[in-house]
Amino acid sequence: MKRILTALIAIGLAACGDDTPKPKPVAQPVPIAKPEPPKPDPNKELAAKVKRALESEAKIQAAGIDVTAQSGKVTLWGTAASNAERNRAGNVAKKVEGVTAVDNQLKVVKGS
Repeated sequence: MKRILTALIAIGLAACGDDTPKPKPVAQPVPIAKPEPPKPDPNKELAAKVKRALESEAKIQAAGIDVTAQSGKVTLWGTAASNAERNRAGNVAKKVEGVTAVDNQLKVVKGS
């Protein structure tokens, strides 16, 4: 009888075991790497510096002048009212930090 009672208790305890499924661990969200902001284009920055220098000169009509830059070489495009203004624009561009050469393509157009 003791054997039967012991067997029944063992079966009862086995039936009372923890059969509930354990919760699965929640996956932690993977941090998304933020893309680096685009680096400024040094050529565009240099062209903008030259344009600002031209605009600060009272004797230069900078609105008629476009500026491009490539590895320190600056090109001036557009029109100037006189040869003196054309030369003045080239000289102002040469003085800007970072400018290694100036290609002055400004055309003299009276009244521009």
